[in-house]
Formats: sequence, C-alpha cells, structure tokens
Amino acid sequence: MRRLLLRRLTAIPLTLLAVSLLVYVATELVPGDVARTILGREASPASVAALRAQLGLDRPLVARYADWLTGFLTGRWGDSYTLGAPVRDLVLDRLAASLLLAGLAFALLVPVALTLGLVAGVNHDRPADRLISVTGLTLGAVPEFVTGVVLLVVFAVRLRWFPASARAPEGASPLTRLGHLALPALSLVLLCTGYVARHVRASTVASVESPYARAAELRGATRAQVVRRHVVRNSTVPATSALGVQLQFLLGGLVSVELLFNYPGVGALLLQSAIDKDLPTLQATAMVLGVLYMLIVLAADLTYRLLDPRVGLGEAAA
Repeated sequence: MRRLLLRRLTAIPLTLLAVSLLVYVATELVPGDVARTILGREASPASVAALRAQLGLDRPLVARYADWLTGFLTGRWGDSYTLGAPVRDLVLDRLAASLLLAGLAFALLVPVALTLGLVAGVNHDRPADRLISVTGLTLGAVPEFVTGVVLLVVFAVRLRWFPASARAPEGASPLTRLGHLALPALSLVLLCTGYVARHVRASTVASVESPYARAAELRGATRAQVVRRHVVRNSTVPATSALGVQLQFLLGGLVSVELLFNYPGVGALLLQSAIDKDLPTLQATAMVLGVLYMLIVLAADLTYRLLDPRVGLGEAAA
C-alpha cells in the first residue's frame, strides 16, 4: 500500500504538468478575440489592441503559460474578465456547490446501485434480473438533461412535489436546500445506476456460482446466509472502480444538469466562461476539475486495495 501511494503521488506532478499544458493550449484555441468580446463589436481596433496589451494577450504564448502556471500553483489566479471577481474565490465557491450536488447524488447512487445489482445477480435469468437490467440499460442510454426535463415536468410542474429550481433561497434550512437538490441529484442517479448495477450483477453471479458458495449451501447454509456472509463482500468490491468512474462522470455531467435546474455550480461556470472567453476563469476551472479527477482515481484505487489486498494495482510489475 505504501509503495502504491508513493508511486501515485510521484506521478501526480508530472500528470498535472501535462494537464496544465493541455488546458492552457485548449483554452487559448477557443474561437474569438477576448478583448473584442469584452469591449463589444463597436469598439475601435485601437481600443481592442490597448486592452489586449493590458491583459498581456500580446505576449508570446510560452511566456503567458509560464506566468499562468506559476500563478496557479501559488494561488494567484487573477480576476475574471467579465465578472470582475477574484477567480480563486469564484471557482472554489462554485466547486463547493457542485460537490454538494455530486455528493448527494453519489450518496443515493451507492446503496441503490449496489442493492439492485445484488438482487439482479442473485436472481439472474429470472424476471427480476431482466427487469433491473433492461431498466438500467434504458435509463443509462437517456441523456441526463432529457431525464431532468421529464422529472421537472412530472414532479415540479404536474405534481408540484419539488421546486423546479435547484437554487435555494438565502438563509434556507438544510431540509429546504435538500428539497431543491432532489430532482437534479435524481437525474444523475438514474443515469449512473445501470452502469454500476451491471458490474455488481456480474460479480454477484460469479460469487453465487463459485465453489465456496456451493460448499456453504452443501453444509446447510441457506441462500440468504450465503449471500450475506460470502456474496455481498465479494460482489461489491469490484464495484469500487465502477463507482469511481461514475463519480468522475457525475462531476462532468453537472454542466447540463446545473443549467437545466438553474444551479450555480462549477459546470455552469465552466460553460459560461467559455462562452464569454473569460480565459482566467476557464483555465482555472478546467485545471481544478483535472486535479479533482486525478484525486478521485487515486482514492478509488486505494479503496479497492483496502477492500481486497490481493489486488496489486500495478505493484507487482514494479
């Protein structure tokens, strides 16, 4: 475990360097002139040139990248071109809001997906298995914004059980905030459940048909006892990787969900900064998400290793 952690932590700086280069070049290739976007179409060429010089956009790309990377690593992320606010405060505030939504969705996803996968695996090739598998595949094929629209129409417009907007009023109680986040979290859960449940189902089928499960039944153990004592642990461990992948997807899928439900998260900020050509905000947001993705992968690998020490995760090849 210590060697694995050391190797992964050593690789993170090099990966971050590659990510930072990719992020900076990609954002610099965004179509349009930043200065022209800020000043408007009627601005004179002299005014546009003056603003470009003020923002340092007339400097060589390599010099701008070096200054930006140094500033990012030291916490000097600059100010937003369009909002005029410090980028660091803006991104971290929006990230906290998105992590709250993603965390709620993940907290719902884990028990629902694991339970459905276990039920489907224990009852494989039976009606319950077919129903869970077909439903999961169908929901997984529907984009989250389509699911969100359906949830809005049914539960917010028709039944009026939940508010249509995920933006809770200032000073709202935790229960009220939870009600505002229910529909966007549910739209993400419905999209991800089938993927995780299929992994759990496959490992459950293998565990139920394994020699140790059959031996336990021959010794007089009931099916429920075999499932509880042997199948559950062996079936849920492989789902760790699938859950890690889905947690990354939850963060990536927040863009459309946040826009649909009017939620002030990092996904909406990323899209708006790209539209406005707000390069400091766009670069910092993309970089923060890249770092977060790497941490999620590391946490998933370590959790897998803790649950199943037999898995080397590449250590054996070292």
